[in-house]
Amino acid sequence: MAPEKTSGYRKNFSLIVTFIVLISVLFILSLFLAYNFSKKFIENEFVSEKVKVLEESIKPYNEFFQNKVPEISYYNGYLDSATASKFVDTIINAYPFVSKVVFYDSEIGNSPVRDGLNTGHFSFGPKNIYQFGDLVPLDSVKLFSRDDTKKFSRGDDFNALGIKLISYIESLDTTSVPSQEELFTNFSIIRSNKITYLNIPGFEDLKVYKQMLRQQLSPSPVYQQDMLSFHLDPYKIRIINTRPLLYQNIRIEPLTYDPLNTSTDYVATEITLPGPFSDYKLYFISAKSFVAQEILSYFMPIALVMLLFYGILVLVTVLIYRNLNINHKMFKLQYDFVNNLTHEFKTPVSVIKIAGNNIKSASALTERELKLYGKILDEEADKLNGLMNKLLAFTQIENRAIQLNHDEINIVDFIESTIESHTLKHPDFVVTYEVTGFGTFITDPVLLGSLFDNLAENAYKYSRPEHKRLHIVARMIKGKVVFRFVDQGIGIPTPEINNIFKKFYRIQNQYNQNGSVGLGLAFCKELVNFMKGEITVKSKVNKGTEFKIVLPYNN
Repeated sequence: MAPEKTSGYRKNFSLIVTFIVLISVLFILSLFLAYNFSKKFIENEFVSEKVKVLEESIKPYNEFFQNKVPEISYYNGYLDSATASKFVDTIINAYPFVSKVVFYDSEIGNSPVRDGLNTGHFSFGPKNIYQFGDLVPLDSVKLFSRDDTKKFSRGDDFNALGIKLISYIESLDTTSVPSQEELFTNFSIIRSNKITYLNIPGFEDLKVYKQMLRQQLSPSPVYQQDMLSFHLDPYKIRIINTRPLLYQNIRIEPLTYDPLNTSTDYVATEITLPGPFSDYKLYFISAKSFVAQEILSYFMPIALVMLLFYGILVLVTVLIYRNLNINHKMFKLQYDFVNNLTHEFKTPVSVIKIAGNNIKSASALTERELKLYGKILDEEADKLNGLMNKLLAFTQIENRAIQLNHDEINIVDFIESTIESHTLKHPDFVVTYEVTGFGTFITDPVLLGSLFDNLAENAYKYSRPEHKRLHIVARMIKGKVVFRFVDQGIGIPTPEINNIFKKFYRIQNQYNQNGSVGLGLAFCKELVNFMKGEITVKSKVNKGTEFKIVLPYNN
């Protein structure tokens, strides 16, 4: 046989392995970089996300300071102890960080007062002082009354805000209306853990206050002013941990707090509280193992995406390799087919040519020679015709170019006819049969005959001289016709079982060196499919092979 041609689709296994190793190294490197990125990102988040925790935790204070405290001005200085008690009660219930409130029921007048601030003709002093909260939120404690004879220290809050009020009135420009922000700033004082607020009078009242500073008015006016001092407890601020998977523990500590435990097993950060709480800070601390879990949870989706991308690359690589492998096999099958087909045609053509040359060159032929050459030409022409018919029939069936005939056949007569034709052709071929369950059925006799002929030829061809036997069984099983072709041939290796029905495929053995195109069993498979049946095979090497064909029973 001619040497096998080198395939144009030669597999380069080392190139595929190199590519997979390369993308694997890149994948591992990418995972390493992605983990470092995740670690750095979470570490930055640990430092930056504290601002969100502060914003959420301090929201109630901002609402209290910006919305609730200015409500005092709505009363225009006419708060009494009962109304103030109700007002403070709503504040303490809504804002737990307000521990107590001191209420100064005050007056501004044009005459000096005993317990107040007196500047020129301007006086500012309390009539009564009450304390709410600090274990008695619903009741009031009267700390001072002008009617009492005992002296009472007004406190630093009252003095500081009173002085601020007088300074503001002195510098007030009465030709333009001050802004609300300007008024709010000058009528309140924010100190550590305390907010003191004086109700804001109308602009016309402020003008009168300025006149009172300069001269004695007649009649002497008196204006009501309410001052409230809110004492705050920073430890009662409700901490809202917006990142519970990042911050293991958050607590409020003094600004000077310095933890004694400086273990490297923990990470910590801090942020100062605003306004009256500025002497305190939010202190964040987490175990490194706790933060590592958050790093891992952030890293895992990235890793899964990278793994998916890596898997796609590997799959594409495998598919490319598989495609090259299939192309290689197809090239080899096509090459074998052309090579074997050429040999199949070449042998009878050569014989015909030799016989023709002998006839041409002979001056005279005897009757015996004429019969011999005639027989040779006839047999070789039959071989060529049979090969062409097989190729044509295979192509027609594969492309569904023919119609399935439906004729009734007698199964015993059909099998005996097949046996007779093959035993005449091969006198050493022993074929037996048995039929059970039915006598006739409707099928295409030509196609069924092709099936029987191909399987019988295979049984004879792939058997040793002393084992050229075939047993055909035909049975009716569960409404289907089942044929079994059992021979005692050389058998089929298990790895080849899945390949024998492929076009142009030939098992390499001593019986298959010449005279096989690789179409016989593929042709049988196409025939059975065309007849809406199934074909299976069982085989043991050196024991024999059994082909099983199941066809629909029509009668």
